[in-house]
Amino acid sequence: MNLFPSQAPELKATALHVLLQTDPQEKCRLALSIPDDVRLDNAIQIHEPDGIPGRPLRPELVPPGQVGRRAMHTVEGRAVLIHALAHIEMNAINLAADILWRFAGLPEQFYRDWLRVMKEEAYHFQLLSDHLQQQGYRYGDFTAHNSLWEMAAKTRQDLIARLALVPRTLEARGLDVTPGVAVKLAQAGDARGAEILMIIYRDEIGHVAIGNHWYLHFCTEQGLDPVALYPQLALQYKAPRLRGPFNLEARRTAGFSDEELQLMLQADQPQNQAQTQPRV
Repeated sequence: MNLFPSQAPELKATALHVLLQTDPQEKCRLALSIPDDVRLDNAIQIHEPDGIPGRPLRPELVPPGQVGRRAMHTVEGRAVLIHALAHIEMNAINLAADILWRFAGLPEQFYRDWLRVMKEEAYHFQLLSDHLQQQGYRYGDFTAHNSLWEMAAKTRQDLIARLALVPRTLEARGLDVTPGVAVKLAQAGDARGAEILMIIYRDEIGHVAIGNHWYLHFCTEQGLDPVALYPQLALQYKAPRLRGPFNLEARRTAGFSDEELQLMLQADQPQNQAQTQPRV
């Protein structure tokens, strides 16, 4: 069965095909079927179709504060957590697919990097979805929020802002919280869940590093100061305020400079915490 939109698939068009898929498992299968050396026409500009992003009818999307509680001492509570993480990974597939098709005329390595990210996010979703089913639940059984995609929509015409505020802000938050969540799952008796989270944590360091690399690349190319620009973009697009505790070691590995980390720590003061991050 030909999963691609043409006999001679092209990366940007195929990424859009992934993005438009509404069935989560089909979306993952399609993403993972794309060859690493798939043909690329980086100059191609595609008219934005309706239906972005492709979503299943469930989960129901609600404000972040209305997403179910995640009590670790019950199977259902842990399932709510795994479901929330699976939803993040589903959004992450869409985010990588969107950056692949939307922005034209960039270096070939940019597209190859985000293809790798898209495929790894699909793998992460499969791991979490399978684990959720082992607990007796399915993706869509609980509510979820849409904060990641909302920021993607805000930055759909600004590549530097997209890189600054999605991988380097919202997704980088996972570097801070994932190891602690994995420990709690293990303590609650879910060793497999903890193992999956550490697989995701390892890969996400690389994903944030890709976001950092290309943010710095395009800032340098345009003569912009990446450190000074970041708070301007965060204010312009109403990004959530960064708050600790921060995993400084992981963030350094992912390409954050010491100057940026120091500014994060300075901003993470009690008087500056009125605006909080969305719940994962």
